[in-house]
Amino acid sequence: MLNIRRQPKPLSDLEHLAMQFLWAHGPASAEQVGQALAPRRPLKDSTVRTILRRLEAKGYLAHRLEGRTFIYTGLEAPQNVAAGAVRQIIDRFCGGSVEQLLVGMVNNDVIDERELQRLAQRIARRKNRGE
Repeated sequence: MLNIRRQPKPLSDLEHLAMQFLWAHGPASAEQVGQALAPRRPLKDSTVRTILRRLEAKGYLAHRLEGRTFIYTGLEAPQNVAAGAVRQIIDRFCGGSVEQLLVGMVNNDVIDERELQRLAQRIARRKNRGE
């Protein structure tokens, strides 16, 4: 059965920074997220809370209440978010064709010869398991 679900909207740069912190450190308050981002991007508390609300609205986060504090937790693993972002790129720029994306990556030396050989071996192993 195909796993068809709506992909969340892409992450902005600030949203990505917040998600990186949550992925690395686990559940956190808005204050903790703001403190973590401060060395790279000092933000007002209201801006941090807006970013977290947007991430929740997009489906990347959920929150629970501890006393009077919202504690935010990531809902998707980073590799799942990355896979969704790649799917959006494939759909937008390659007409939905994974092959077209991979050919472009080979032609532009994004994938080198060794990576291409390993990929071909993985495809062959997968194909053999399916037969």
